[in-house]
Amino acid sequence: MRVRELNWMQLEESLRGDDRVALPLGSTEQHAYLSLETDNILSERLAVDAAEPLGVPVLPVLAYGVTPSFAAYPGSPSLRVETYLAVLHDLLDSLHGQGFRRFLLVNGHGGNSFARAAIGEWNATHADAQAVWHDWWNSPRVAEACTHADPQWSHASWSENFPWTRLAGVALPAERKASVLPLPPLDAPAYRERAGDGSFGGAYAKDDGTMLEIWRIAVEEARALLESGWR
Repeated sequence: MRVRELNWMQLEESLRGDDRVALPLGSTEQHAYLSLETDNILSERLAVDAAEPLGVPVLPVLAYGVTPSFAAYPGSPSLRVETYLAVLHDLLDSLHGQGFRRFLLVNGHGGNSFARAAIGEWNATHADAQAVWHDWWNSPRVAEACTHADPQWSHASWSENFPWTRLAGVALPAERKASVLPLPPLDAPAYRERAGDGSFGGAYAKDDGTMLEIWRIAVEEARALLESGWR
């Protein structure tokens, strides 16, 4: 249940019987022909779909992440590493002070994944609580399902093209894009020149049946963490 649909009294009542909460993590950044909020849309929707049957509250997505490589693409603001870590630390400390003890961080952006280690450090100083970091797109079953559907999948390719990340009236290229990977260290303008439209390569879309099956697997994995992924 989204906390935007609750008042504080309702959430406090829920907290009396369940100390879990989900925090989606995303990034506002270029995704080729898909929404600039693709990472936000996917992480928040996944958290909601996974948590809803369990009655676990879902906070609004943290909509900005670490994405300096895309700085030359309009609408792709980035936080500094130290800023991002400080925000996560402050959020966890604040929620912990309110009584939450189990936190599922559903991350939708690869540039944020470095923070997993810092979450482990936070856990080490909070013996009565646990934060679980979940890179949903790279979780074992989702990665396996994507590779089975098409071994070439990466940023802004078909693997992020769900009905809810597409934009009305935007036509996608029919041909596959040659891979731009691996990407060496580049400044933002050179990164844009190398990546072009922003996709890292491969097909731009798959059929909805394939995508909905991948989504089903993703929801199952995230829900399993909410149910039994705690120490």
